Amino acid sequence: MKKVDIGYKKNLGLLLSSLVFITILFIVSVVFARSMIENFVHSDFNNRKTEVFDESIKPFNDFFNNKIPEISYYQGYLDSRQATNYANEVIRRYPFVEEMIFYDVIFTNQDSLSFGVKFNNLTIHPKSVYKYHLNPQNKLIISQEGSEQKSQGINDFNNMALKLVSYLDEVNESTRLTDDQIYKVFYTIHPGKIVYMNIPRISDLLVYKELMLRDSLPILAYDQDMFIFEINPQKIYITNTFPNLYENIEIVPIVKSRVADTRPYLETELALPGALSNYKLLFETSESYIAKEVNRQFAPVVVGLVLLYLVLLLIVYLIFRNISINGKLFKLQYDFINNLTHEFKTPVSVIKIAGNNIRSTENLSGDEKSLYANILDQEADKLNNLMNKLLSFTQIENKSIKFKGELIDLKDFSEGFFAANKLKYPEMNIEYAIDVEKPMISDPVLLTSVFQNMVDNAYKYSDASNRFLKVDIYQTKKNFVILFKDKGIGIKKSELNNVFKKFYRVKNQFNKQGSIGLGLTFCKEVTEFMGGEIKVESEVGVGTTFTLLFPLNAKIT
Repeated sequence: MKKVDIGYKKNLGLLLSSLVFITILFIVSVVFARSMIENFVHSDFNNRKTEVFDESIKPFNDFFNNKIPEISYYQGYLDSRQATNYANEVIRRYPFVEEMIFYDVIFTNQDSLSFGVKFNNLTIHPKSVYKYHLNPQNKLIISQEGSEQKSQGINDFNNMALKLVSYLDEVNESTRLTDDQIYKVFYTIHPGKIVYMNIPRISDLLVYKELMLRDSLPILAYDQDMFIFEINPQKIYITNTFPNLYENIEIVPIVKSRVADTRPYLETELALPGALSNYKLLFETSESYIAKEVNRQFAPVVVGLVLLYLVLLLIVYLIFRNISINGKLFKLQYDFINNLTHEFKTPVSVIKIAGNNIRSTENLSGDEKSLYANILDQEADKLNNLMNKLLSFTQIENKSIKFKGELIDLKDFSEGFFAANKLKYPEMNIEYAIDVEKPMISDPVLLTSVFQNMVDNAYKYSDASNRFLKVDIYQTKKNFVILFKDKGIGIKKSELNNVFKKFYRVKNQFNKQGSIGLGLTFCKEVTEFMGGEIKVESEVGVGTTFTLLFPLNAKIT
Protein backbone atom coordinates (compact mmCIF):
# COMPACT_ATOMS: atom_id res chain seq x y z
CA MET A 1 0.00 0.00 0.00
CA LYS A 2 1.38 3.38 -0.97
CA LYS A 3 2.35 5.55 1.99
CA VAL A 4 0.36 8.77 2.19
CA ASP A 5 2.26 11.92 3.11
CA ILE A 6 0.16 13.74 5.69
CA GLY A 7 2.84 16.27 6.59
CA TYR A 8 2.38 20.04 6.52
CA LYS A 9 2.73 21.32 2.96
CA LYS A 10 5.51 23.92 2.77
CA ASN A 11 5.68 25.75 -0.54
CA LEU A 12 9.34 26.58 -0.10
CA GLY A 13 9.85 26.73 -3.87
CA LEU A 14 7.57 29.76 -4.10
CA LEU A 15 9.34 31.35 -1.13
CA LEU A 16 12.74 30.73 -2.71
CA SER A 17 11.49 32.11 -6.03
CA SER A 18 10.29 35.23 -4.21
CA LEU A 19 13.70 35.60 -2.57
CA VAL A 20 15.49 35.26 -5.92
CA PHE A 21 13.06 37.70 -7.56
CA ILE A 22 13.54 40.25 -4.78
CA THR A 23 17.33 39.90 -5.02
CA ILE A 24 17.30 40.31 -8.81
CA LEU A 25 14.94 43.28 -8.48
CA PHE A 26 17.30 44.82 -5.91
CA ILE A 27 20.34 44.38 -8.17
CA VAL A 28 18.48 45.78 -11.19
CA SER A 29 17.23 48.71 -9.10
CA VAL A 30 20.74 49.50 -7.89
CA VAL A 31 22.17 49.37 -11.42
CA PHE A 32 19.28 51.43 -12.81
CA ALA A 33 19.55 53.99 -10.01
CA ARG A 34 23.29 54.29 -10.59
CA SER A 35 22.75 54.84 -14.31
CA MET A 36 20.00 57.41 -13.70
CA ILE A 37 22.16 59.36 -11.25
CA GLU A 38 25.09 59.32 -13.67
CA ASN A 39 22.83 60.74 -16.39
CA PHE A 40 21.43 63.27 -13.96
CA VAL A 41 24.91 64.43 -12.89
CA HIS A 42 26.07 64.66 -16.52
CA SER A 43 22.95 66.67 -17.34
CA ASP A 44 23.61 68.93 -14.38
CA PHE A 45 27.17 69.40 -15.58
CA ASN A 46 25.87 70.82 -18.86
CA ASN A 47 22.96 72.79 -17.41
CA ARG A 48 24.39 74.37 -14.26
CA LYS A 49 27.10 76.25 -16.15
CA THR A 50 24.73 79.15 -16.82
CA GLU A 51 24.39 79.72 -13.05
CA VAL A 52 28.17 79.79 -12.67
CA PHE A 53 28.32 82.13 -15.67
CA ASP A 54 25.71 84.51 -14.23
CA GLU A 55 27.37 84.58 -10.83
CA SER A 56 30.86 85.12 -12.26
CA ILE A 57 29.99 88.06 -14.54
CA LYS A 58 27.87 89.83 -11.93
CA PRO A 59 30.74 92.28 -11.21
CA PHE A 60 31.18 92.96 -14.92
CA ASN A 61 27.43 93.56 -15.35
CA ASP A 62 27.47 95.87 -12.35
CA PHE A 63 30.39 97.76 -13.87
CA PHE A 64 28.78 98.01 -17.29
CA ASN A 65 25.21 98.82 -16.22
CA ASN A 66 25.84 100.94 -13.13
CA LYS A 67 29.39 102.26 -12.86
CA ILE A 68 30.00 103.41 -16.43
CA PRO A 69 26.75 105.47 -16.62
CA GLU A 70 27.89 107.43 -13.53
CA ILE A 71 30.05 109.47 -15.92
CA SER A 72 26.91 111.05 -17.33
CA TYR A 73 25.95 112.42 -13.91
CA TYR A 74 28.70 115.01 -14.24
CA GLN A 75 27.33 116.28 -17.62
CA GLY A 76 30.83 116.84 -19.01
CA TYR A 77 32.20 118.74 -16.00
CA LEU A 78 34.67 116.08 -14.81
CA ASP A 79 38.05 117.67 -14.14
CA SER A 80 41.33 115.77 -13.82
CA ARG A 81 41.00 115.34 -10.03
CA GLN A 82 37.48 113.96 -10.22
CA ALA A 83 38.43 111.75 -13.16
CA THR A 84 41.37 110.41 -11.13
CA ASN A 85 39.11 109.59 -8.17
CA TYR A 86 36.64 107.86 -10.47
CA ALA A 87 39.42 105.87 -12.23
CA ASN A 88 41.01 104.84 -8.92
CA GLU A 89 37.66 103.47 -7.66
CA VAL A 90 36.91 101.60 -10.89
CA ILE A 91 40.34 99.99 -11.33
CA ARG A 92 40.52 98.84 -7.71
CA ARG A 93 36.91 97.66 -7.51
CA TYR A 94 36.91 95.87 -10.86
CA PRO A 95 40.25 94.10 -11.38
CA PHE A 96 39.33 93.14 -14.96
CA VAL A 97 39.62 96.88 -15.91
CA GLU A 98 43.35 96.99 -16.56
CA GLU A 99 43.63 100.51 -17.94
CA MET A 100 41.50 103.64 -18.36
CA ILE A 101 42.00 106.63 -20.67
CA PHE A 102 40.15 109.84 -19.87
CA TYR A 103 39.41 112.43 -22.60
CA ASP A 104 38.40 115.88 -21.44
CA VAL A 105 36.56 116.99 -24.60
CA ILE A 106 35.06 120.32 -25.77
CA PHE A 107 32.47 120.85 -28.47
CA THR A 108 33.10 124.31 -30.03
CA ASN A 109 32.74 126.37 -33.16
CA GLN A 110 36.18 127.90 -32.63
CA ASP A 111 38.14 127.55 -35.84
CA SER A 112 41.68 128.12 -34.54
CA LEU A 113 42.15 124.75 -32.75
CA SER A 114 45.04 122.76 -34.17
CA PHE A 115 43.91 119.32 -33.02
CA GLY A 116 40.53 117.61 -33.09
CA VAL A 117 37.77 116.41 -35.36
CA LYS A 118 36.00 119.07 -37.44
CA PHE A 119 32.51 118.71 -38.96
CA ASN A 120 31.47 121.82 -40.85
CA ASN A 121 31.63 124.53 -38.19
CA LEU A 122 31.74 122.10 -35.22
CA THR A 123 35.09 121.04 -33.77
CA ILE A 124 35.37 118.20 -31.24
CA HIS A 125 38.64 118.79 -29.43
CA PRO A 126 40.34 116.73 -26.66
CA LYS A 127 41.71 119.36 -24.27
CA SER A 128 43.65 116.81 -22.23
CA VAL A 129 44.12 113.07 -22.08
CA TYR A 130 44.98 111.06 -18.95
CA LYS A 131 45.84 107.40 -18.66
CA TYR A 132 45.39 105.33 -15.46
CA HIS A 133 46.63 101.86 -14.42
CA LEU A 134 47.97 100.03 -11.39
CA ASN A 135 51.65 99.12 -11.15
CA PRO A 136 52.83 95.75 -9.70
CA GLN A 137 52.84 97.37 -6.24
CA ASN A 138 49.12 98.12 -6.66
CA LYS A 139 49.74 101.86 -6.86
CA LEU A 140 47.67 104.00 -9.25
CA ILE A 141 49.85 105.38 -12.03
CA ILE A 142 48.60 108.53 -13.77
CA SER A 143 50.12 109.82 -16.98
CA GLN A 144 49.04 112.79 -19.07
CA GLU A 145 49.53 112.28 -22.76
CA GLY A 146 51.13 114.94 -24.94
CA SER A 147 50.07 115.81 -28.45
CA GLU A 148 52.43 113.25 -29.92
CA GLN A 149 50.83 110.52 -27.79
CA LYS A 150 47.20 111.41 -28.43
CA SER A 151 47.13 109.02 -31.36
CA GLN A 152 46.98 106.01 -28.93
CA GLY A 153 43.22 106.33 -28.64
CA ILE A 154 42.64 108.64 -31.56
CA ASN A 155 40.76 106.06 -33.61
CA ASP A 156 38.34 105.43 -30.73
CA PHE A 157 37.96 109.16 -30.26
CA ASN A 158 37.34 109.77 -33.97
CA ASN A 159 34.80 106.91 -34.21
CA MET A 160 32.89 108.22 -31.22
CA ALA A 161 32.89 111.75 -32.65
CA LEU A 162 31.70 110.46 -36.03
CA LYS A 163 28.81 108.49 -34.45
CA LEU A 164 27.71 111.52 -32.43
CA VAL A 165 27.82 113.89 -35.39
CA SER A 166 25.89 111.40 -37.53
CA TYR A 167 23.24 111.24 -34.84
CA LEU A 168 22.99 115.04 -34.67
CA ASP A 169 21.33 115.01 -38.09
CA GLU A 170 18.38 113.12 -36.53
CA VAL A 171 18.01 115.31 -33.44
CA ASN A 172 15.10 117.74 -33.13
CA GLU A 173 13.07 119.23 -30.31
CA SER A 174 10.85 116.14 -30.07
CA THR A 175 13.73 113.68 -29.86
CA ARG A 176 13.74 111.27 -26.92
CA LEU A 177 16.78 109.08 -26.36
CA THR A 178 15.93 105.38 -26.21
CA ASP A 179 18.14 102.71 -24.64
CA ASP A 180 18.90 101.37 -28.08
CA GLN A 181 20.03 104.83 -29.30
CA ILE A 182 22.14 105.33 -26.17
CA TYR A 183 24.00 102.06 -26.69
CA LYS A 184 24.37 102.73 -30.40
CA VAL A 185 25.64 106.34 -30.13
CA PHE A 186 27.42 106.75 -26.79
CA TYR A 187 28.93 103.28 -26.39
CA THR A 188 31.50 101.62 -28.57
CA ILE A 189 32.19 98.04 -27.60
CA HIS A 190 35.04 95.98 -29.01
CA PRO A 191 36.60 92.79 -27.65
CA GLY A 192 38.74 93.92 -24.74
CA LYS A 193 37.59 97.54 -24.89
CA ILE A 194 34.63 99.76 -23.97
CA VAL A 195 34.44 103.40 -25.10
CA TYR A 196 31.86 105.64 -23.44
CA MET A 197 30.96 109.31 -23.82
CA ASN A 198 28.70 110.98 -21.33
CA ILE A 199 25.13 111.41 -22.56
CA PRO A 200 24.30 115.10 -23.16
CA ARG A 201 20.90 116.64 -22.63
CA ILE A 202 18.69 117.00 -25.72
CA SER A 203 19.10 120.77 -25.45
CA ASP A 204 22.87 120.39 -25.65
CA LEU A 205 22.56 118.11 -28.67
CA LEU A 206 20.42 120.77 -30.38
CA VAL A 207 23.12 123.38 -29.67
CA TYR A 208 25.80 121.07 -31.11
CA LYS A 209 23.69 120.72 -34.23
CA GLU A 210 23.38 124.52 -34.52
CA LEU A 211 27.12 124.94 -34.05
CA MET A 212 27.74 122.41 -36.83
CA LEU A 213 25.30 123.92 -39.33
CA ARG A 214 25.52 127.69 -38.75
CA ASP A 215 28.63 129.79 -39.12
CA SER A 216 27.19 133.06 -37.83
CA LEU A 217 27.05 132.06 -34.14
CA PRO A 218 29.35 133.55 -31.50
CA ILE A 219 32.21 131.38 -30.24
CA LEU A 220 30.81 128.76 -27.84
CA ALA A 221 32.38 125.77 -26.04
CA TYR A 222 30.74 122.86 -24.21
CA ASP A 223 32.55 120.24 -22.09
CA GLN A 224 32.08 116.52 -22.61
CA ASP A 225 33.84 113.50 -21.06
CA MET A 226 34.90 110.30 -22.74
CA PHE A 227 36.50 107.19 -21.18
CA ILE A 228 38.18 104.20 -22.79
CA PHE A 229 38.20 101.08 -20.59
CA GLU A 230 40.72 98.37 -21.44
CA ILE A 231 39.24 95.04 -20.29
CA ASN A 232 41.12 91.82 -19.48
CA PRO A 233 38.48 89.04 -19.17
CA GLN A 234 40.99 86.65 -17.60
CA LYS A 235 41.01 88.81 -14.49
CA ILE A 236 37.33 88.18 -13.85
CA TYR A 237 36.97 86.20 -10.62
CA ILE A 238 35.18 82.92 -11.29
CA THR A 239 32.55 82.01 -8.72
CA ASN A 240 32.22 78.24 -8.81
CA THR A 241 28.75 77.77 -7.31
CA PHE A 242 28.88 74.02 -8.02
CA PRO A 243 32.31 72.80 -6.90
CA ASN A 244 30.87 69.29 -6.75
CA LEU A 245 30.35 69.35 -10.54
CA TYR A 246 33.17 71.46 -11.93
CA GLU A 247 36.70 70.50 -11.05
CA ASN A 248 38.26 73.31 -13.07
CA ILE A 249 36.77 76.51 -14.54
CA GLU A 250 38.86 79.02 -16.41
CA ILE A 251 38.49 81.88 -18.83
CA VAL A 252 40.37 81.11 -22.02
CA PRO A 253 40.55 82.57 -25.53
CA ILE A 254 37.87 81.41 -27.91
CA VAL A 255 40.48 79.84 -30.19
CA LYS A 256 42.47 78.12 -27.45
CA SER A 257 44.35 75.12 -28.83
CA ARG A 258 44.54 71.87 -26.87
CA VAL A 259 47.46 69.50 -26.56
CA ALA A 260 46.66 66.10 -28.03
CA ASP A 261 45.33 63.41 -25.65
CA THR A 262 44.64 65.91 -22.85
CA ARG A 263 40.87 66.19 -23.28
CA PRO A 264 39.07 65.85 -19.93
CA TYR A 265 36.31 63.33 -19.21
CA LEU A 266 33.60 66.04 -19.28
CA GLU A 267 33.90 69.46 -20.90
CA THR A 268 31.55 72.30 -21.74
CA GLU A 269 31.89 76.02 -22.43
CA LEU A 270 30.04 79.32 -22.62
CA ALA A 271 31.08 82.34 -24.70
CA LEU A 272 31.43 85.64 -22.84
CA PRO A 273 29.45 88.66 -24.09
CA GLY A 274 30.36 92.08 -25.47
CA ALA A 275 33.79 93.36 -24.50
CA LEU A 276 34.62 89.86 -23.25
CA SER A 277 33.67 88.13 -26.48
CA ASN A 278 37.19 87.00 -27.40
CA TYR A 279 37.08 84.69 -24.40
CA LYS A 280 34.92 81.90 -23.07
CA LEU A 281 34.26 80.09 -19.80
CA LEU A 282 35.67 76.59 -20.02
CA PHE A 283 34.34 73.93 -17.61
CA GLU A 284 36.34 70.73 -17.15
CA THR A 285 35.96 67.70 -14.90
CA SER A 286 37.94 64.47 -14.70
CA GLU A 287 36.29 61.06 -14.51
CA SER A 288 37.39 60.44 -10.92
CA TYR A 289 36.08 63.86 -9.83
CA ILE A 290 32.64 63.40 -11.36
CA ALA A 291 32.53 59.85 -9.96
CA LYS A 292 32.76 61.33 -6.44
CA GLU A 293 29.65 63.41 -7.10
CA VAL A 294 27.84 60.41 -8.57
CA ASN A 295 28.76 58.37 -5.48
CA ARG A 296 27.68 61.20 -3.16
CA GLN A 297 24.23 61.39 -4.73
CA PHE A 298 24.01 57.62 -5.11
CA ALA A 299 24.82 56.89 -1.45
CA PRO A 300 21.41 57.87 0.04
CA VAL A 301 19.62 56.14 -2.84
CA VAL A 302 21.49 52.87 -2.34
CA VAL A 303 20.96 53.13 1.42
CA GLY A 304 17.22 53.45 0.80
CA LEU A 305 17.27 50.52 -1.61
CA VAL A 306 19.26 48.40 0.86
CA LEU A 307 16.79 49.23 3.64
CA LEU A 308 13.89 48.33 1.37
CA TYR A 309 15.66 45.10 0.38
CA LEU A 310 16.27 44.24 4.05
CA VAL A 311 12.61 44.92 4.85
CA LEU A 312 11.57 42.56 2.03
CA LEU A 313 14.08 39.96 3.26
CA LEU A 314 12.63 40.35 6.75
CA ILE A 315 9.15 39.77 5.35
CA VAL A 316 10.39 36.65 3.53
CA TYR A 317 12.06 35.47 6.75
CA LEU A 318 8.89 36.08 8.77
CA ILE A 319 6.89 34.13 6.20
CA PHE A 320 9.44 31.31 6.35
CA ARG A 321 9.42 31.34 10.15
CA ASN A 322 5.63 31.32 10.16
CA ILE A 323 5.64 28.35 7.79
CA SER A 324 8.17 26.57 10.03
CA ILE A 325 6.15 27.31 13.16
CA ASN A 326 2.96 26.14 11.47
CA GLY A 327 4.77 22.99 10.36
CA LYS A 328 5.95 22.31 13.92
CA LEU A 329 2.49 23.10 15.27
CA PHE A 330 0.94 20.75 12.73
CA LYS A 331 3.33 17.99 13.79
CA LEU A 332 2.67 18.66 17.47
CA GLN A 333 -1.07 18.60 16.93
CA TYR A 334 -0.79 15.47 14.82
CA ASP A 335 1.30 13.80 17.54
CA PHE A 336 -1.15 15.04 20.16
CA ILE A 337 -4.09 13.45 18.34
CA ASN A 338 -2.18 10.18 17.86
CA ASN A 339 -1.09 10.04 21.48
CA LEU A 340 -4.47 11.12 22.77
CA THR A 341 -6.04 8.40 20.64
CA HIS A 342 -3.58 5.94 22.16
CA GLU A 343 -4.43 7.17 25.66
CA PHE A 344 -8.13 6.62 25.01
CA LYS A 345 -7.68 3.40 23.07
CA THR A 346 -5.95 1.52 25.89
CA PRO A 347 -8.72 1.81 28.52
CA VAL A 348 -11.40 1.42 25.85
CA SER A 349 -9.76 -1.80 24.66
CA VAL A 350 -9.52 -3.11 28.20
CA ILE A 351 -13.18 -2.24 28.84
CA LYS A 352 -14.22 -3.98 25.61
CA ILE A 353 -12.20 -7.09 26.42
CA ALA A 354 -13.65 -7.23 29.92
CA GLY A 355 -17.17 -6.77 28.53
CA ASN A 356 -16.67 -9.55 25.96
CA ASN A 357 -15.38 -11.87 28.66
CA ILE A 358 -18.37 -11.13 30.86
CA ARG A 359 -20.75 -11.69 27.96
CA SER A 360 -19.11 -14.92 26.78
CA THR A 361 -18.95 -16.48 30.22
CA GLU A 362 -22.26 -17.99 31.37
CA ASN A 363 -21.48 -18.44 35.02
CA LEU A 364 -19.12 -15.95 36.73
CA SER A 365 -17.76 -16.63 40.14
CA GLY A 366 -17.74 -13.96 42.77
CA ASP A 367 -14.00 -13.38 42.35
CA GLU A 368 -14.35 -13.03 38.59
CA LYS A 369 -17.17 -10.54 38.98
CA SER A 370 -15.07 -8.55 41.44
CA LEU A 371 -12.06 -8.66 39.09
CA TYR A 372 -14.00 -7.46 36.06
CA ALA A 373 -15.79 -4.81 38.12
CA ASN A 374 -12.45 -3.46 39.36
CA ILE A 375 -11.06 -3.46 35.82
CA LEU A 376 -14.05 -1.59 34.44
CA ASP A 377 -13.96 0.86 37.34
CA GLN A 378 -10.22 1.59 36.97
CA GLU A 379 -10.35 2.05 33.21
CA ALA A 380 -13.44 4.27 33.52
CA ASP A 381 -11.53 6.35 36.10
CA LYS A 382 -8.62 6.67 33.65
CA LEU A 383 -10.93 7.94 30.93
CA ASN A 384 -12.67 10.25 33.35
CA ASN A 385 -9.37 11.69 34.67
CA LEU A 386 -8.08 12.26 31.15
CA MET A 387 -11.29 14.01 30.12
CA ASN A 388 -11.28 16.12 33.30
CA LYS A 389 -7.67 17.14 32.73
CA LEU A 390 -8.38 18.22 29.14
CA LEU A 391 -11.55 20.02 30.19
CA SER A 392 -9.85 21.83 33.09
CA PHE A 393 -6.89 22.80 30.93
CA THR A 394 -9.19 24.26 28.26
CA GLN A 395 -11.30 26.14 30.79
CA ILE A 396 -8.26 27.61 32.54
CA GLU A 397 -6.55 28.54 29.29
CA ASN A 398 -9.70 30.26 28.01
CA LYS A 399 -10.32 31.89 31.42
CA SER A 400 -13.86 30.54 31.44
CA ILE A 401 -13.73 29.59 35.16
CA LYS A 402 -12.69 31.54 38.25
CA PHE A 403 -10.38 30.34 40.98
CA LYS A 404 -12.25 29.36 44.13
CA GLY A 405 -9.70 28.57 46.80
CA GLU A 406 -10.16 26.99 50.20
CA LEU A 407 -7.95 26.46 53.21
CA ILE A 408 -5.76 23.37 52.85
CA ASP A 409 -3.68 21.88 55.61
CA LEU A 410 -0.58 21.02 53.60
CA LYS A 411 0.60 18.44 56.11
CA ASP A 412 -2.63 16.40 56.05
CA PHE A 413 -3.04 16.92 52.28
CA SER A 414 0.52 15.81 51.49
CA GLU A 415 0.58 12.82 53.83
CA GLY A 416 -2.63 11.44 52.32
CA PHE A 417 -1.44 12.09 48.75
CA PHE A 418 2.01 10.52 49.16
CA ALA A 419 0.60 7.54 51.05
CA ALA A 420 -1.66 6.80 48.06
CA ASN A 421 1.23 7.16 45.59
CA LYS A 422 3.45 4.84 47.59
CA LEU A 423 0.78 2.23 47.04
CA LYS A 424 0.50 3.21 43.36
CA TYR A 425 4.30 3.15 42.82
CA PRO A 426 5.62 0.67 45.39
CA GLU A 427 8.96 0.40 43.54
CA MET A 428 9.56 4.17 43.84
CA ASN A 429 11.27 5.72 46.89
CA ILE A 430 9.27 8.80 47.90
CA GLU A 431 10.53 11.02 50.71
CA TYR A 432 8.92 14.21 51.91
CA ALA A 433 9.43 16.84 54.60
CA ILE A 434 6.78 19.39 55.59
CA ASP A 435 7.54 22.52 57.64
CA VAL A 436 4.64 24.98 57.47
CA GLU A 437 2.80 26.90 60.19
CA LYS A 438 -0.39 28.01 58.44
CA PRO A 439 -2.82 26.57 55.90
CA MET A 440 -2.55 27.41 52.18
CA ILE A 441 -5.43 28.76 50.11
CA SER A 442 -5.77 26.57 47.01
CA ASP A 443 -8.06 24.27 45.04
CA PRO A 444 -7.44 20.74 46.37
CA VAL A 445 -8.52 19.04 43.13
CA LEU A 446 -6.24 21.16 40.93
CA LEU A 447 -3.38 20.97 43.43
CA THR A 448 -3.72 17.18 43.46
CA SER A 449 -3.48 17.18 39.66
CA VAL A 450 -0.25 19.21 39.79
CA PHE A 451 1.25 16.96 42.49
CA GLN A 452 0.25 13.87 40.56
CA ASN A 453 1.91 15.14 37.36
CA MET A 454 5.12 15.79 39.31
CA VAL A 455 5.09 12.26 40.75
CA ASP A 456 4.16 10.64 37.43
CA ASN A 457 6.99 12.46 35.63
CA ALA A 458 9.52 11.48 38.29
CA TYR A 459 8.45 7.86 37.91
CA LYS A 460 8.29 7.89 34.14
CA TYR A 461 11.62 9.62 33.46
CA SER A 462 13.77 7.62 35.85
CA ASP A 463 15.57 4.32 35.42
CA ALA A 464 13.74 1.40 37.02
CA SER A 465 16.69 0.89 39.37
CA ASN A 466 16.79 4.49 40.60
CA ARG A 467 13.24 5.80 40.95
CA PHE A 468 13.47 8.40 43.69
CA LEU A 469 11.54 11.55 44.61
CA LYS A 470 12.32 13.98 47.42
CA VAL A 471 9.59 16.57 48.23
CA ASP A 472 10.28 19.55 50.53
CA ILE A 473 7.40 21.78 51.60
CA TYR A 474 8.14 24.92 53.64
CA GLN A 475 7.20 28.55 53.89
CA THR A 476 9.14 31.82 53.62
CA LYS A 477 8.06 35.35 54.49
CA LYS A 478 6.11 35.63 51.24
CA ASN A 479 5.51 32.17 49.79
CA PHE A 480 4.80 28.52 50.31
CA VAL A 481 7.63 26.65 48.57
CA ILE A 482 7.15 23.07 47.28
CA LEU A 483 10.20 21.30 45.77
CA PHE A 484 9.96 18.07 43.76
CA LYS A 485 13.47 16.69 43.27
CA ASP A 486 14.08 13.43 41.41
CA LYS A 487 17.13 11.47 40.27
CA GLY A 488 15.90 10.88 36.76
CA ILE A 489 17.55 11.27 33.40
CA GLY A 490 17.38 15.10 33.46
CA ILE A 491 16.59 17.62 30.76
CA LYS A 492 19.03 19.29 28.37
CA LYS A 493 19.54 23.03 28.88
CA SER A 494 18.49 23.66 25.29
CA GLU A 495 15.05 22.18 26.09
CA LEU A 496 14.41 23.79 29.48
CA ASN A 497 12.70 26.81 27.90
CA ASN A 498 10.31 24.55 25.97
CA VAL A 499 9.14 22.01 28.56
CA PHE A 500 6.12 24.15 29.54
CA LYS A 501 4.99 24.68 25.93
CA LYS A 502 1.80 23.07 24.70
CA PHE A 503 2.28 19.70 22.92
CA TYR A 504 6.06 19.81 23.46
CA ARG A 505 7.66 16.49 24.34
CA VAL A 506 11.24 16.04 25.48
CA LYS A 507 13.02 13.71 23.09
CA ASN A 508 14.38 10.66 24.93
CA GLN A 509 13.97 6.93 25.16
CA PHE A 510 11.26 7.25 27.83
CA ASN A 511 8.98 9.42 25.71
CA LYS A 512 8.39 7.54 22.49
CA GLN A 513 4.81 6.56 23.22
CA GLY A 514 1.89 7.67 25.30
CA SER A 515 2.65 11.35 26.06
CA ILE A 516 0.41 14.05 24.64
CA GLY A 517 2.71 16.89 25.64
CA LEU A 518 0.24 18.60 27.97
CA GLY A 519 1.39 17.46 31.43
CA LEU A 520 3.81 20.27 32.32
CA THR A 521 1.79 22.80 30.33
CA PHE A 522 -1.21 21.79 32.43
CA CYS A 523 0.86 22.16 35.64
CA LYS A 524 2.01 25.64 34.64
CA GLU A 525 -1.49 26.81 33.68
CA VAL A 526 -3.04 25.39 36.88
CA THR A 527 -0.28 26.78 39.12
CA GLU A 528 -0.57 30.27 37.64
CA PHE A 529 -4.38 29.98 37.74
CA MET A 530 -4.09 29.49 41.51
CA GLY A 531 -1.79 32.52 41.79
CA GLY A 532 1.45 30.57 41.94
CA GLU A 533 4.60 30.12 39.89
CA ILE A 534 6.50 27.09 38.65
CA LYS A 535 10.23 26.82 37.85
CA VAL A 536 12.49 24.04 36.67
CA GLU A 537 16.19 23.24 37.06
CA SER A 538 17.81 20.15 35.60
CA GLU A 539 21.10 18.44 34.84
CA VAL A 540 21.35 15.55 32.44
CA GLY A 541 22.15 12.30 34.24
CA VAL A 542 21.69 13.88 37.68
CA GLY A 543 18.02 14.78 37.96
CA THR A 544 15.39 17.50 37.80
CA THR A 545 13.96 19.88 40.39
CA PHE A 546 10.55 21.56 39.99
CA THR A 547 9.82 24.48 42.31
CA LEU A 548 6.25 25.57 43.06
CA LEU A 549 5.67 28.95 44.71
CA PHE A 550 2.29 29.96 46.12
CA PRO A 551 1.53 33.27 47.88
CA LEU A 552 1.51 33.06 51.68
CA ASN A 553 -1.16 35.69 52.21
CA ALA A 554 -3.65 34.82 49.47
CA LYS A 555 -7.32 35.56 50.10
CA ILE A 556 -10.33 33.26 49.68
CA THR A 557 -12.49 34.45 46.77
